[in-house]
Amino acid sequence: MTCVFIAGFQHETNTFAPSLADWEAFNRGDAFPAYIRGEAMQTQFTGVNIPVGGFIDAAKRHGWQLWPSVWAGASPSSYVTRDAFERIATDLLQDLKQALAHGVDAVYLDLHGAAVAEHADDAEGELLSRVRALIGENMPLVASLDLHANVTQRMLSTADALVAYRTYPHIDMAETGERAAELLQRRLRLGRREALTVHRLPYLISLNAQSTWLQPAKDIYAAIDEIDKAHHSVLSFCMGFAAADFEECAPVLWAYAGQAQQAQAAAGTLHQLAAPPAQWRIDFLDAREAVTQALALAAQHERPVLIADTQDNPGAGGDSNTTGLLHALLQQGAGQRYPGAVAIGLIYHPEVAAKAYAAGVGAEIDVVLGVSVMTYAGMSDAPVVARARVVAISDGRCVLKGLMMRGMTSQLGQSASLDIEGVRVAVVSGKAQLFDREMLRILGITPEAMKVIVLKSSNHFRADFEPIASKVLVAKAIGPMAADPGDLPWRKLSAHTRTRA
Repeated sequence: MTCVFIAGFQHETNTFAPSLADWEAFNRGDAFPAYIRGEAMQTQFTGVNIPVGGFIDAAKRHGWQLWPSVWAGASPSSYVTRDAFERIATDLLQDLKQALAHGVDAVYLDLHGAAVAEHADDAEGELLSRVRALIGENMPLVASLDLHANVTQRMLSTADALVAYRTYPHIDMAETGERAAELLQRRLRLGRREALTVHRLPYLISLNAQSTWLQPAKDIYAAIDEIDKAHHSVLSFCMGFAAADFEECAPVLWAYAGQAQQAQAAAGTLHQLAAPPAQWRIDFLDAREAVTQALALAAQHERPVLIADTQDNPGAGGDSNTTGLLHALLQQGAGQRYPGAVAIGLIYHPEVAAKAYAAGVGAEIDVVLGVSVMTYAGMSDAPVVARARVVAISDGRCVLKGLMMRGMTSQLGQSASLDIEGVRVAVVSGKAQLFDREMLRILGITPEAMKVIVLKSSNHFRADFEPIASKVLVAKAIGPMAADPGDLPWRKLSAHTRTRA
């Protein structure tokens, strides 16, 4: 029976963001599961829509035995600390040494692909290299990647196969784990690595332009299955995470196939579709314009208007605590126009959340909500000073029901829904982007009943919120995650890559 060692390391690093990913961040379990090790990993992730969950399910169908090690994930932020990375790597490699002593046959890693550690720009390449040094050149090593991975030459040359998500919002995470199992099966059957062809694009793509629910990505990714069928290939296209300041930050596409000609043809066909830069350009609204348009649209539609507060997306390195959109809502009287039907969240402010939780439902409290942080564009907006009424409280335990991470439990900590001048403000103690309607429901906010919802998210919200929305607007309030990567003060990235498409 084939025995496969499995482990995971997930972090998306915005090197321009204000907060580091330390060891505590990997143990909190905010939007990600808390650090887990051993057999509990297999138990917890079976049937869950994350890559390792899909790989576990596929392994059962193949009749493989699994040797679970560690799974570590932290919310996107600035650099992974040296201490956190080395603790994770040490545990993983210790487990791997034990597995090798008992005769493991292959290794699968559930990786993000855009992690940057304080001492390793290419964190996943470093981890893969350490694994390869232990297992030798002949043992199969396969990994799955996030669609936003910054795929390096070291990663591609070290692993036998890498495969990435094909959707953003990421609703195919488990499917990607299954595809990784397929690549491992092909590798075991063939007895050698498949041929590989790689294309790297010489520009950065804005996160907001990458949605596979929108053009051009929608049609480009839809073509991948047909190209794969025509050339017996397995293609991946990572549009990259354009906020990691290191030399190889860029979109990359690649193909595996049994023969070099097949891989070249498949990758070349996809490259022709993806390469034209003009198709990736996108425009944004400022905070005031977004609220003005949203209020006008809300008067015309029954279903809610959504505003993505993209530059404070905690799924891209923001801390989910800037106040530009909240100020814009209050200044334009959104809560007076639609009392109790305008919502904003999730605002990460543990002190305010704890104060509201202790005060209880119905209490009125004075708050200084949000944080002014240094960004590429200067300081973000000042905190909101207000008298707030506590509408609802929660312990923050939230079982996700949307297409992304369905079945996973988020731990948002002590949380509260505050009424500030008629606006419902969802304040939490655990940092997570708002991508699942249950995150509002646990605070007594019914998304379908809202007229306007501001979401601290760039695109993941679309999977669960867009089906109930009348319109989606993208706002560029001041925050740590630049919507236009050309705005960032790059130092390490080569000059010809640092502008957006």
